[in-house]
Amino acid sequence: MKFIGIDLGWQSGKSGLCCLQYSNKKLKILDLDCILEIENILNWIDNLTPLSTPALIAIDAPTIIPNQTGTRLPDKLTHKYFGRYHAGCYPANLNRPFAQRTVKFGISLEAKEFIHAPTIEPQKLGRFQIEVFPHPAIVNLFRLEKILKYKKGRLADRKSELLKLHQYIINILPTLEPALVISDNFLDMEKINSMTTLKTTEDKLDSLICAYIGAYWWYWGKAKNLVLGDSTTGYIVVPNRL
Repeated sequence: MKFIGIDLGWQSGKSGLCCLQYSNKKLKILDLDCILEIENILNWIDNLTPLSTPALIAIDAPTIIPNQTGTRLPDKLTHKYFGRYHAGCYPANLNRPFAQRTVKFGISLEAKEFIHAPTIEPQKLGRFQIEVFPHPAIVNLFRLEKILKYKKGRLADRKSELLKLHQYIINILPTLEPALVISDNFLDMEKINSMTTLKTTEDKLDSLICAYIGAYWWYWGKAKNLVLGDSTTGYIVVPNRL
């Protein structure tokens, strides 16, 4: 089984991409990249998961948006349950400039037989897609009191927060079930010396978190995950607090 995490560029800019392979009760990183064009992202997915390959794709983007205006139910629920951690998500509706791009991406995955999985039978092989949101997942998986603020601010401050995320990934994800195997040369954080390199590293780490959420959902299902919303309202899968 493969798990793909996509930190989708909602309007423009590159998307972070991660592919994990599950075998022998371990998750191994097969690829970690950033790609600009949607067509090239879909080709990357095809190369790693040709038709009939069991895989789950976890996307940080609203791929189901039923409401023309206002805020989706899952977005409201992130504020209800995770607002205290500063982990509420951005509101989505069909009038937003990103909506056509993100919804179309989900439809493109459905055409490749990746069905939406707001419910799942744990460890059953298949081709699935889910929406995820890294911030509340990071808070829960790493038992934090607030989000890591690596998205905004000065380069030095953002790098410091991203370094924390990097260390949490290295120190904690290998201890969980399923366990992530981390290589000795996993992302050289010392090479971050500009907003450009920081953004690339941020996108890659976010995509890795997305992929891990997907693996955690597939492995445990609702026993150890929250599902905010459903296939009608849109939904976001979040690991339970450890």
